[in-house]
Amino acid sequence: MAGFRVPGPLAGGLRMVPHPAVMLILEFGTSPYTVDDGAGLRRGGSLVAGPGFGSGGGARAWGEQVECVQVRLSPVVAGAVLGAGPADLGGSVVSLDDLWGREASRIRERLGEIPSWEARFAFTEALLARRLEAGSPVDPAVAWAWNRIVVGRGLVRVDHLAAELGWSRKRLWSRFQSHIGIPPKSAAKLVRFDHAVHRLVAGEAAAHVAADSGYCDQSHLHRDVMAFTGTTPATVLDEPFLTVDDRAWPTRAPSSPRHMAHRGLPPGP
Repeated sequence: MAGFRVPGPLAGGLRMVPHPAVMLILEFGTSPYTVDDGAGLRRGGSLVAGPGFGSGGGARAWGEQVECVQVRLSPVVAGAVLGAGPADLGGSVVSLDDLWGREASRIRERLGEIPSWEARFAFTEALLARRLEAGSPVDPAVAWAWNRIVVGRGLVRVDHLAAELGWSRKRLWSRFQSHIGIPPKSAAKLVRFDHAVHRLVAGEAAAHVAADSGYCDQSHLHRDVMAFTGTTPATVLDEPFLTVDDRAWPTRAPSSPRHMAHRGLPPGP
């Protein structure tokens, strides 16, 4: 979880960069906040989007005086927590009102009443834990396959996963797609991109990142970054959605076991 406060307008809109997680935004700011999926669909308020949302670089967030708690949920628990799996999101952004009804409005009001970020995090954690306990778990074999892809940073072969499970490629593709929302090969490509683009943002040379991340060459990495973000590796270095990650989503676990952080962002990109 991470808490965000943007005191001014999101000038030009904030580009949403794809991430290998289900994104849950619990919004409670004083002004309207909307996300445009790049295909003409706009949603406001608290939102949910599946893994890879924003591919192509067209999805943007708009608003001012934005305050929200953002949660990155593993796709293997998202269905139990949300009451709808990643595959049910249709690759776009969905209003939390459509999933949770009046409960979404009550959550918004409660977050607005809570005075501190730590208390908001505790409230959100308790909410998600309660829903997870009441929900239905994902297929353990699919969860295993997803975790193998994540641990392997996307450098796994789908046929090897299927063989280890004793499944055909077709069965793995079908079961994985129905639970995670994207095919296993696309999941591996997304995870590989995520690791590579964050290494670029951290200042590593593109040629080294390409070679170490399983790309054929630097041109292959360039094409992947363009496909996911709509911009070049040189330009993506300044994307706020990525550059905030080292503060709001630290790679080293903080002292709290909940892996939470809060950062207030300046206005504008």
